[in-house]
Amino acid sequence: MVNQVQSIALDKLLAHPDNPNRMSKAKFSKLIRNIERTGRYEPLVVRPCPQKTDCFQVINGHHRWRALREIGYKTAEALVWDVNDDDTDILLATLNRLGGSDVLDKKLALLKRLNKSAFDGRTAKLAKLLPQTSSQIKRLTELAISDCRKAVENHKSQILNPLVFFLNDKQQAVVAKALSAAMSEVEENRTKAVKNAAALTYIAQDFINSPKSACKKKRHVL
Repeated sequence: MVNQVQSIALDKLLAHPDNPNRMSKAKFSKLIRNIERTGRYEPLVVRPCPQKTDCFQVINGHHRWRALREIGYKTAEALVWDVNDDDTDILLATLNRLGGSDVLDKKLALLKRLNKSAFDGRTAKLAKLLPQTSSQIKRLTELAISDCRKAVENHKSQILNPLVFFLNDKQQAVVAKALSAAMSEVEENRTKAVKNAAALTYIAQDFINSPKSACKKKRHVL
């Protein structure tokens, strides 16, 4: 039956070799703790394995599958979808990436309620289960809900946008040299990623401000 949850032996579940989703060790540990604490988890999504009969290939839920194995489960609850290779690739590319975003005042109210009722203000213990760190939870729970509008505006101004492009070896060497040179203009005590972002922004702003930067001029392309 379509979308009926089945109990499948873990040794009959195989990871999809092209699953692109990765999870940090810290988040994986939180996933394990959540399953251990509640005994509940979202069912995996699998399909009959094309290469091996009587087995199933995981489409969504690779980390839950790994967590269940580490905890000692013998079976996993799963939805079996009869999908071809093309549809499977689409699902692999979307299921772990399509999602909404938090409404901040509701998120704050939820964190405050959890922190007060279930964990008696012990943010370190709560942080072992939630994506946020203990210090982040502490700051959020201390924020008055009435200040949410201001917090939302601050949050919007701090949204990090990914910038993805590909370089050949020569271009990469030039960019790395430029970033290294621009690092002297970047504040200390930052992560490498933040420093690189700040250095790249500094280089771009310097180029824009330069009288020679008239983008109409032709430039040599590496």
